[in-house]
Parts: sequence; C-alpha cells; structure tokens
Amino acid sequence: MLQVMIINGPNLNLLGRREPEIYGEDTFEDFMLHLKGKFVDSDVELSYFQSNHEGELLDKLHEIGFNYDGIVLNAGALTHTSIALADAVAAIEAPVIEVHISNVHKREAFRQHSYISAVCEGLIVGFGLRGYELAVQYFV
Repeated sequence: MLQVMIINGPNLNLLGRREPEIYGEDTFEDFMLHLKGKFVDSDVELSYFQSNHEGELLDKLHEIGFNYDGIVLNAGALTHTSIALADAVAAIEAPVIEVHISNVHKREAFRQHSYISAVCEGLIVGFGLRGYELAVQYFV
C-alpha cells in the first residue's frame, strides 16, 4: 500500500470561504472525499493534515517523512518565509511535491519566491485543487 499524505499550511482551512475567486468554493474536506474516490481502485492510502502553526507542520514532516511514500505540501504563506520548512523537507526521505492552488507567479512579487521548491521533487501551481490530484498521480 502506497502511503501519501497531503499537508496544508496556514489559512488553507478556510478553503471554500476564503477569496473564492482565487481559491474556489470547495472546502478541502469535500475535495478530499472526491480525491479519495478518484484513487479508490489504486493501491494508495491518502491522508490529510492541516495546521496554521509552523511548528506543527514541522512536527508532521518529521513524523511521517521517513515512512511515507510521498508528501504533497502546500505550505501556504510559509512557502515564502520558512527556512525551517525547507530544512525539514531536505532532511526527510519521503519525496515532496509542492503544490499551490493559484498561479503564484501571476500574483504579488513576494509570492513568487519559495524557500521550499529547491528541496522538493517537483512543483505544481495554478491548477486549482486539481494540482493535488496531479501530485498524487505522480506518486501512483
């Protein structure tokens, strides 16, 4: 069984309510049900974790980073500020795909830099929630 965890950072608990013109109208919980349905016939176990706290994200990466087959990470705004998250991704063995719902390169200049990208297996931006599906498909 392939174990893949999706980890979302700050403010992504507000999906469906937060700036729907950018992030869409679906909650992530609803999307996870859809996503699990897409991979029901695959030999993949999908799990999900979200936190608004950097330390909790670090702890989760440390906890699963040596025994999961893949991690899909949307660190939210911490993408652009957290050297600690980049260090954690670099330190673990599980490959990490960085995902962003919006095309960060079409937004404010500060969103165009990621501390995490250089230590990730790949980067998916601008495809809405479908970016998570593409990332999971990579691991499958």
